[in-house]
Amino acid sequence: MARTTYDELLDAGVHFGHLTRKWDPKMSQYIFMERNGIHIIDLNKTLSKVEEAAAAIKQIVKSGRKVLFVATKKQAKDIVAEYAKNVNMPFITERWLGGMLTNFATVRKSIKKMSNIDKLTKDGTYTNLSKKERLMIQRERIKLETLLGGIADLNRLPAALFLIDVKKEHIAVSEALKLNIPTFAMVDTNSDPSNIDFPIPANDDATKSISLITGIIIKAIEEGLEERKREKDDEAEKEAAQAKAKADAPEVADRAPAAEGKRSRKAPVEATAAVEDEAPAAADTTEE
Repeated sequence: MARTTYDELLDAGVHFGHLTRKWDPKMSQYIFMERNGIHIIDLNKTLSKVEEAAAAIKQIVKSGRKVLFVATKKQAKDIVAEYAKNVNMPFITERWLGGMLTNFATVRKSIKKMSNIDKLTKDGTYTNLSKKERLMIQRERIKLETLLGGIADLNRLPAALFLIDVKKEHIAVSEALKLNIPTFAMVDTNSDPSNIDFPIPANDDATKSISLITGIIIKAIEEGLEERKREKDDEAEKEAAQAKAKADAPEVADRAPAAEGKRSRKAPVEATAAVEDEAPAAADTTEE
């Protein structure tokens, strides 16, 4: 079953590109026509590309890895943050810090600093500080939360990136290229799709378009998480069944020797009875 339809893409305005004078020639394969000085995106290409991207991202999530969402443009911030939180995925919606991927160890130190500030507030140390020190720590905490709050639980490099505007997030794209991290992105007619592994030709300025395409990707992630959970449950059931079989095996082994012991004890009794029956017969023969 298709994840979306031609009509849904049309209603969301996914087909509207940029002005023809702002286009990137590398996007020519995804452009259907020009109308009133604006390029129109080929929605048939969008349909096939979004299906391809959703299938690939589903497999990544199914393997237990994370996808980092990057959308720092005003129209996409809230939409992407809300979607990413729903599936517990990391996201960047304020500003992409240079070296966020290539210098991930330093970024992790900043995240650790944020958690240390939280510990200060919980153990009571924060209340013992002066008013000025508390104010400085509070300001630093807010700044760190704004920049890195979305990746606070990201303990290692993400397995993939999903970006809304390739042109705006060019630093994130270049860092992903250096580290060979797959990239999924909405690419408009003014963007260069050549550096993106899974480009989705679409209007990256309209909120409806952003919401629709991001929603499709999120749905694929949900499917991947569900399948992973199902596989884990099946494995747990198999392991439980195997453990039970191993536990029952010694009991069966113990019962077998016990049964043989009972039969061996019965045999001498029967032999003794036979000897006793033969004894009077022998006595009678002697008397005659």
